[in-house]
Amino acid sequence: MIDNLNHIRDMIDRHGQGEVTLIAVTKYQTIEDTNAIIELGVKDIGESRAQDLEQKLPDISPEARIHFIGHLQRNKVKDIIRHVTLIHSVDSFRLARQIDRLARENELVMDILVQVNIAHEDAKWGFDEDELDQVLQDIAELPNVRIQGLMMMAPMVEDPEEVRGYFRKMKELFDYYADLNYNNVYMKYLSMGMTNDYKIALEEGSNMIRIGTALFQ
Repeated sequence: MIDNLNHIRDMIDRHGQGEVTLIAVTKYQTIEDTNAIIELGVKDIGESRAQDLEQKLPDISPEARIHFIGHLQRNKVKDIIRHVTLIHSVDSFRLARQIDRLARENELVMDILVQVNIAHEDAKWGFDEDELDQVLQDIAELPNVRIQGLMMMAPMVEDPEEVRGYFRKMKELFDYYADLNYNNVYMKYLSMGMTNDYKIALEEGSNMIRIGTALFQ
């Protein structure tokens, strides 16, 4: 694990553009391995299933910053809202509104990323880029959520170079909305890049990568 982590950190240093947050994707890992990676200094961990997260919560190191990175059903928001630092996968206004309502009930403001389906894949969640402007403005009106950026999942391909254009387009969108300075839209994080393609994502401007297999294999 330490060798894998050192390799990934070296890749971040070589290919990243500025400060990059490494999220250890722990959804398939034991609580022992989850806490081991936290001990090694990776405090940001990513879970994608509310039920799995609930089971791990009693034993996860208190140093962890938990990111919810998977598709989130509205009826599961109540189970994670008090425990996560950032929800990456807001893919509908109805979900954003549910997060806002439950955040208000729990007297907190929830940081979120808006998921973009940049490749227009039927099997993936997220907004099309042509609806993003209105979506950001609508969600920004919700008082108990705070838009911290954008998230995407690239198509699964054999050659990561095939998805470079999608990453580049996402960075263009990210920069465009950052320049608009909408109220309650901060564009702090661009979450893109996983085990198969994180080097390309870093080169194209990602500042938050989600790594599981390359870290724990």
